[in-house]
Amino acid sequence: MQELIEIPKDLSSIDGPSLVLGIATTQEEVEAVQRLRYDVYTNEMGVHFPEAIDGRDVDHFDQFCQHLIVMDTKENLVVGTYRILTPEKAVEAGGFYSESEFELSQMEHLRSELSECGRSCTHPNYQDGAVIMLLWSGLAQFMRYHDLRYLFGCASVSLMDDGFQAARVWQLAQQQMLEYGEQPVVTPHQPYPIELLESKADGEKIRQSRMPALIKGYLKIGARICGEPAWDKDFNTVDFPVIVDVENMDRRYRRHFGFD
Repeated sequence: MQELIEIPKDLSSIDGPSLVLGIATTQEEVEAVQRLRYDVYTNEMGVHFPEAIDGRDVDHFDQFCQHLIVMDTKENLVVGTYRILTPEKAVEAGGFYSESEFELSQMEHLRSELSECGRSCTHPNYQDGAVIMLLWSGLAQFMRYHDLRYLFGCASVSLMDDGFQAARVWQLAQQQMLEYGEQPVVTPHQPYPIELLESKADGEKIRQSRMPALIKGYLKIGARICGEPAWDKDFNTVDFPVIVDVENMDRRYRRHFGFD
C-alpha cells in the first residue's frame, strides 16, 4: 500500500493510531477491497452482483481505477474504500462508470478536470464517521496532486425501505435546484419513476426516514445533485448523480482538506 501521510491533525488520533490511509498497490489489497465491497453491499443493501467472483465485487472498471483504502493495521484489515477513475484512465476504460447510468454529454467540457469516485463502503464495525473522513481526506489529496477540479459519482440509496429514503433525497434535490436556480445537467438512461418518489412525499414514514449519511456528508461540503436519479436494478438502488466543484466547496472544508 502506498501510504498517504497528510492525514489532518484532527483525524490522526481518531480510533487510535491503527488506521492508515493509502492507495492499494498490490493485487492482494485490491482483492481485499473487492471482498469488503461484496460483503457490505450484499448484507446492508441486498445487492446482486452479476460479475462477482469468489465472494468479491469485480467489474471492468476496477483495473483502471486507483483504490483508496483505510487499513486497520492492528487487525490487518481493509475497513474502508473508494475507487477513483481519472480522465486519462477513463479514456482507457472506454468511459466513466457513470456513463452506463447517465448521459454525460453536457459535462463534456469538464472532462479534463473531472474525476469519478464510487464503490464507497466502510466495514460495519467502523461506521462511526472516522473512516469516511479519512477517505475524504484521501480524495482531496488525490485531487490536489492530479490538479482536478471536479469530483463526480453516483450516490446510491437502497430501496430496501420501499424507497422512502430515496424520496427524501429527491425532495432535497428539488429544493436545492430551486434554491440555486440550477437545471439538471445529466439524464439517466434508465430513470427511476419520479412519480413513485413523489407518491411517498407525505406521511409519517418519510418524516421518520433518515437522510443517507454519505449523501448528507456530500451536501454538507458543497456537493449538488445534478439530475434525476437512475434505477440500478442489480444493486437494488436509486442512484443520484452528484458533483463537487472544489472551487465552490464550502470554505471551511476547503481549508480542512488543504485547498486553501
